Amino acid sequence: MIKTSLVDTPLLELAAEQKSAEVTEWAARIGWLVGLVLFVALVYWLMRQGWKWRGTLQGGLPELPTAPTEPGPATLSMSGRYHGSTTAGQWLDRIVAHGLGTRSRAELTLTDAGLDVQRPGAADFFVPAAALREARLDKGIAGKVLAEGGLLIVTWAHGDQLLDSGFRSDHAAEHAAWVEAINSMNQTNTTEGAAR
Repeated sequence: MIKTSLVDTPLLELAAEQKSAEVTEWAARIGWLVGLVLFVALVYWLMRQGWKWRGTLQGGLPELPTAPTEPGPATLSMSGRYHGSTTAGQWLDRIVAHGLGTRSRAELTLTDAGLDVQRPGAADFFVPAAALREARLDKGIAGKVLAEGGLLIVTWAHGDQLLDSGFRSDHAAEHAAWVEAINSMNQTNTTEGAAR
């Protein structure tokens, strides 16, 4: 005869009551998933429309200059990244017209004719020497913030607007030479203009 103690009785009852978990309601889960995907798509579409709208507002900006066929010997060259352009002095007011809002790799070449910016996968542009205003080291431009002095910011005139364009060299130690060269080029242009 098998005797069961009172202590074993709750365990037997518990084992008898155990059954498999409830079946998940797949229709509700799929509904939530579809809703989430639609929400993400809507947010993406609204961001894209905002980008296009900003480009339309900046439609008065003239076409970007192209490099001359004979720009002369290179004073400096640099490989790095182009992080974007903004209205001068307003580091969050991004310029998106004519592809200036597209981040990309960049090859910069400074000559006596100006600054040539070659961007694979994005529109190249050229800043004539007469349009260069200044260069400085800064920590941020729309969408990119680095340590103090991590970005080379070049201020230039385009049409009737001043723009700041942000670059970061693959070798950040090169930035100081660029600031010095562009600022000395600007002083030379200013002195020549005053002499006339």
